[in-house]
Amino acid sequence: MDTGPVAKEDVAGPVAVQADRDAADLADRLLAGLRAADPGLVLVFGAAGEGLAKLGGDLQAALPPECVICGCSSAGEIGPCGYSSGSVVAIGFPRSSFRAEAIMLRNLATLPVSDWMAMLRRMHRNFGPDAARSQFGLLLVDGVAGQEDALVSTIEAALPAVPVLGGSAGDALDFRQTTLLVDGEVTSNAAVFLLVETDLAVSEVTFAHFSPTETRAVVTAAIPDKRRIVELNAEPAAEEYARIIGLAMQDLTPTEFARHPLLLRMGRRHHVRAISELTEDGGLSLMSSIDTGTVLTLGRSDDMTQGFAEALEALPRPPLMVLGFDCILRRLALERAGLMDTMSEMFTRYRVAGFNTYGEQHSGMHVNQTFVGVAFMPPFPEGEAHNAA
Repeated sequence: MDTGPVAKEDVAGPVAVQADRDAADLADRLLAGLRAADPGLVLVFGAAGEGLAKLGGDLQAALPPECVICGCSSAGEIGPCGYSSGSVVAIGFPRSSFRAEAIMLRNLATLPVSDWMAMLRRMHRNFGPDAARSQFGLLLVDGVAGQEDALVSTIEAALPAVPVLGGSAGDALDFRQTTLLVDGEVTSNAAVFLLVETDLAVSEVTFAHFSPTETRAVVTAAIPDKRRIVELNAEPAAEEYARIIGLAMQDLTPTEFARHPLLLRMGRRHHVRAISELTEDGGLSLMSSIDTGTVLTLGRSDDMTQGFAEALEALPRPPLMVLGFDCILRRLALERAGLMDTMSEMFTRYRVAGFNTYGEQHSGMHVNQTFVGVAFMPPFPEGEAHNAA
């Protein structure tokens, strides 16, 4: 992302607030912190179904009508004190520094690509971007519909000049149904796309804690539309996966999937094709697309905390806040390693807020087991150039 050279005194960044999901006065608790930000955009993570619908309505009734309110269910939350569960995190973006517009991209199952592209282009044209401000897109998408790969490719084709990042809505670890909110409507089988413009400096932050090993496996049978591997190396997929990681079938759990990811090489980089669960017929359900003939590499977990700190320290200046989309499999791996508190402390130190996802989107790709975020920083002084990663 590129940032414009805008100077501004006493810049206010986004504000993150959090409350128990089951609190009777949930909206009031969140509003107590949001009102101080005078938000033009509010993102809500953690509530689901009718609870998300009610919360959206309560917030809209109490905030200015022009405030854009969007959100989704999650597999966990990242709040002011780091990782949490059973809560709702709301992030208010001050309208003094942010402008946003949101649309719903419906019917993921049927992939109405032409309609989506027309909507996106019309939205961008009507939004009227200010060339002196930074612009980016945010994507919240149903995490069990299985269409993220096609969706992000469509958005990149429609809006090639707009950097887009986001996360797939979660459902704890149930993988059954996720929900999304925009314009007071809650639905599934859809995505929410936001265009956001700001006079703050912005920089994308991505971090994945894995590296490839020498072990490779060929997908010899797959069901692409279900993201399912049926066979690896001409053997039942789950059995062969268990063999190459050195475990018994009965010991395969989401935590072990996180520790032993399958990687797909694209260009010079490897990206995780994360496993969500075993299928009844001995296959592997993935959280990203897969095809027969794909060569996968077994990955190994690297340092999950030091590398993350280095990525944040590499920012050109300390962030006012980092909006984060963090894969649930990363959180499970951290939990097993006893590093949850360490990572939560880092999230607090660098002012990270967001949610645990079923997948992440950036650079025109859908990935897994990755942290994807956007850091908001004070504007750079007039004449100081900066090219964000």
